[in-house]
Amino acid sequence: MVRAARITPNMARVTLGGPSLAGFVSGGLDQRVKLLLPLPGQAEPLMPAGEDEFGWYQHWRTMDPAVRPVLRTYTVRAQRRDPDEVDIDIVVNGDHGPGSRWAERAVPGDRVIVCGPAVEEAGGVEFQLPDGADWVLLAGDESTLPAVAAILAGLPAGLPVRVFAEVEGPAEHGYLPADRPGTTITWLHRGRPGTPTLPDAVRAADLPSGTPYAWIAGEAADVRALRRHLVAERGYHRRAVCFMGYWRLGATEDQRADEPTEPDEG
Repeated sequence: MVRAARITPNMARVTLGGPSLAGFVSGGLDQRVKLLLPLPGQAEPLMPAGEDEFGWYQHWRTMDPAVRPVLRTYTVRAQRRDPDEVDIDIVVNGDHGPGSRWAERAVPGDRVIVCGPAVEEAGGVEFQLPDGADWVLLAGDESTLPAVAAILAGLPAGLPVRVFAEVEGPAEHGYLPADRPGTTITWLHRGRPGTPTLPDAVRAADLPSGTPYAWIAGEAADVRALRRHLVAERGYHRRAVCFMGYWRLGATEDQRADEPTEPDEG
């Protein structure tokens, strides 16, 4: 079962349901899953073969592109039981990629394949708040907002958080909670005159003192620049900076099917 609704001008919430989700176990926070989407003309995606945990992915890479399902990675925004449902929030910002098109057109009865954890701590959760952290830094673009929202909901009450979010415009502000105590959100409107890039905004920021824990994600080049700044220029311990390239400018997960490593989130 699939149903979809627009929750901001550039974000659609797709709710997946069905008996097969009974065994799905989300680790919460920034839990990631793979969605296999049907190609145009397919009623449902073809399931790659594979006997072990990641065998399906290796088989997917070798499938004929004419029938190979579209692969995208997304954050689990919420999970519910009775009935079993999973919410996936997907950016639909007019780039007309296959994931965006699918999210905009999804209707009840559509079928997709979800590849995610079936046991606790099976992977896909990167945010690990260490003991002794005095405050948290979260930085990313639209693609990271579902993870940022889930992380904020799961943090200890009152723990100070600084958020830097690069988006298209103010219509996206309502996605993150504005009333969590101790949270300061800096919104950056991409391409607007006088608006710094995400890395430049963090470089220029007067960040709190004390022991930090940073989670940065989004476009791979921005993530590298931010991590370099935090570790090399601000002196943060490497283990205090969690970083993920969710997507890469000019490349999709399908185009990287022949690369030797598992794709970044896209």
